[in-house]
Amino acid sequence: MESRNGSEAAPVGGRRRSALSRFLPFFGPAMIAAVAYIDPGNFATNIEAGSRYGYVLLWVVLWANLMAMLIQTLSVRLGLATGKNLAEMIRDRYPRPLVWFYWVQAELVAIATDLAEFLGAALAFNLLFGMSMLEGALLTGAITYLALYMQRFGFRLLEIIIGSMLMAVATGFVIQIVMGRPDAAPALEGLLLPQFPDGYAVFLAAGILGATVMPHVIYLHSSLSQRRVATHTDEQRRRAMRYYRWDVIIGMGIAGIINLSMLALAAAVFFDNGRTGVASIEQSYQLLAPLMDRDLASTLFGFTLLMAGLSSSIVGTMAGQVVMQGFVGFTIPIWLRRLLTMLPAIAVIMLGFPEQQVLVASQVVLSFGIPFALVPLLHFTAQHRVMGNLTNRAWVTALGCVIAAIIISLNGYVLAFELL
Repeated sequence: MESRNGSEAAPVGGRRRSALSRFLPFFGPAMIAAVAYIDPGNFATNIEAGSRYGYVLLWVVLWANLMAMLIQTLSVRLGLATGKNLAEMIRDRYPRPLVWFYWVQAELVAIATDLAEFLGAALAFNLLFGMSMLEGALLTGAITYLALYMQRFGFRLLEIIIGSMLMAVATGFVIQIVMGRPDAAPALEGLLLPQFPDGYAVFLAAGILGATVMPHVIYLHSSLSQRRVATHTDEQRRRAMRYYRWDVIIGMGIAGIINLSMLALAAAVFFDNGRTGVASIEQSYQLLAPLMDRDLASTLFGFTLLMAGLSSSIVGTMAGQVVMQGFVGFTIPIWLRRLLTMLPAIAVIMLGFPEQQVLVASQVVLSFGIPFALVPLLHFTAQHRVMGNLTNRAWVTALGCVIAAIIISLNGYVLAFELL
């Protein structure tokens, strides 16, 4: 048993280190993408769903995150196979008027995304430090610009910053879930039994879907994988795709756990205590401490909201640059884009619109933007002449089409619900 002193264990450890070292270059893009799946819009939709309906809509969060795993895997596959991101592929292969339409709608989606992220971070600064919403928004802009400035020192540094924020949010919610002690039986039923109690639950489901399957991150993720690691042969591309798939599973898995925790926490603390009227982030912050009998709960909630808002704002700006460069072939300085995307949030703050309603509505807008990114993604990844040996299998394309049909149908229902 020489392995006790390490003489025979070394080769096994060496193989493990070798496998890890091969995976590490591919690890990171999904962590950046995952941040967009836990932005303040998710806080708004999950808290309202949990406080109004208890655990009933947990299945929506679960299936939205499973959809996101597939969609983000397809996005990575496109970037790896073609060396181009989704926006560039649309620019190269679609008619010019359609490309311009796609660019305009993608920018509108980016505005809705940034609106939620800025409002959430500004609200966190307000709740934690007593700043005004305007001061919080301006500070958010400054912090996110400084983080984006770090890109010039290498993508790894920015990935570490964003990944650390993601893990901070995850840790905060794990602690809050332990403190909130959700009821396991109704939570399990909510995960496994699809149902909508009423029409507004469908509206909220669209918001959850829009907050989870973020359309701008579909463009971004394909960009993050397009030239990250050089591949020259079919075998190298297949191996790279296996590593990227694990990256997606880890990143989206963390985001999914956080989203499920948000809704379960709201259900356990508010719905189970008869507080079904809680429908805003600010109310949640104020009520967590007395209901859970700990000031720590409110502080943790505010901290996770702040980390989510700041990190997702960084990712949103990165996605905006990819969208502009891909569709129209040019970019603007980061500081200018940061300034321009701040303006709608500042306008909402100065006009005094209710943050919760704006946050939920912005996520519904994102839900309407998903098919515009998803349909071309399915179209390209199903073509062998585009994808080569990374072409989707028929069942993957079919499943993607089912997901697209569900999203479009849900959007149609929401539109009819609002008009009627």
